[in-house]
Amino acid sequence: MNITDVERDALYKVIYSRRDVRKDFISKAIPDEVLARILKAGHHAPSVGFMQPWDFILVTEEETKNALKKGYELASVESAQKFSEEKREEYQSFKLEGILEAPLGICVTCDRERNGPVVIGRTIKPEMDLYSTVCAIQNIWLAARAENIGLGWVSIIHDDVLRETLDIPDNIEIIAYLCLGYVSNFKDKPELETFGWLPRENISQLIHKEKWSKKA
Repeated sequence: MNITDVERDALYKVIYSRRDVRKDFISKAIPDEVLARILKAGHHAPSVGFMQPWDFILVTEEETKNALKKGYELASVESAQKFSEEKREEYQSFKLEGILEAPLGICVTCDRERNGPVVIGRTIKPEMDLYSTVCAIQNIWLAARAENIGLGWVSIIHDDVLRETLDIPDNIEIIAYLCLGYVSNFKDKPELETFGWLPRENISQLIHKEKWSKKA
């Protein structure tokens, strides 16, 4: 099945306009059929040995979100101390999550025991199941953007908060907590790039030819 030029261009548009959304969520609910498409896109991500190690926990209740928000706030205070005094003030000015504002949260997990102890592709690099789960997250992110739905990855929260609040078994790895919802607008650039926190790297400096020491 060939991809047409129009379909190709649409994919690149989605990739380049994807954003990590932390605010501007609106209260409009995500229709069940739209959410089903997004989750199915995640489930069709590549996975090592076709083990499909992911699970998706959907979060909509305010009580659950409030517990997670408290966990984020504690972790954010802890994180702020790791920056220099100058950077700390700027860090604290950023809004880095939308746990309460987003209509939907999705916790993405990885079952490292799925399909047994020996899986094709994990015999040398056992962490490949974790990377496969991240591929599922990327698919969800791009599918959400194609549906004009914003998504933000909340990484400033301890796993034990997610584990206790969402009743996740000890043998299941927690990979991400995602906030999803329709937004009032999508930014032209990533916010941290706009704020000058860091510049976008020059891709020409990131490409090597044959050896690390040789830039392309």
